[in-house]
Amino acid sequence: MDGVHDLGGTDGTGRVSHTPTEPVFHDEFERRMFGMVMVTMANREYTMDEFRHAIERMAPAWYLDSSYYEHWLAAVEKLLVERGVLEAEELRERIEQARAGGVTVPERADPEAAEAMRAIVGSGGGTYRGPGDPAFEVGDTVRVRNMHPEGHTRCPGYVRRAEGTVREVYGEHVLPDSHAHRDGESPEPLYSVRFAGEALWGPDAEANTAVSVDLWERYLESP
Repeated sequence: MDGVHDLGGTDGTGRVSHTPTEPVFHDEFERRMFGMVMVTMANREYTMDEFRHAIERMAPAWYLDSSYYEHWLAAVEKLLVERGVLEAEELRERIEQARAGGVTVPERADPEAAEAMRAIVGSGGGTYRGPGDPAFEVGDTVRVRNMHPEGHTRCPGYVRRAEGTVREVYGEHVLPDSHAHRDGESPEPLYSVRFAGEALWGPDAEANTAVSVDLWERYLESP
């Protein structure tokens, strides 16, 4: 879906600050949030695509005014309520209790589950479903469709209507646009498409700039 979360390719937001010594987590909250998402996802409460779509459904002002892991928290709360794992009222009561300092966080050691989580994080979870029958080959020129879906999509707004060159064919992968809405995996061919800077940002683009984007077949057409 289109929204403020689709910041890729836009300008005016300044450089991304980063240092080589940047820690994996900046705060204990972030470490706990990472663990909560891994556990609830491994328990099949939701998929990665549903998780991403839940973040996209945050109110624009809230999204822009909150941190990366606060986005995660908002998505987990929304999905667990929608799935019936939590009641909205129960969640509100627990938040108020926590603010008042009246909540003790329970801890449970489960080495087997922890090892399973490490395996999932290490593999990244597999979305490959076979070689399929791709419509495009390496070297083909393709154009990204001018699409504005109301639901989830992994097609960034800034590449739509631009022409690029297929650099790699990955085979068929789970389609996020379908999977995010529990409409099945609907695997489709996935491509790496390279766009010249001028194709994306016109003649004012930085010289010798190019961007490669992974795009599913339904996002593409022949020019």
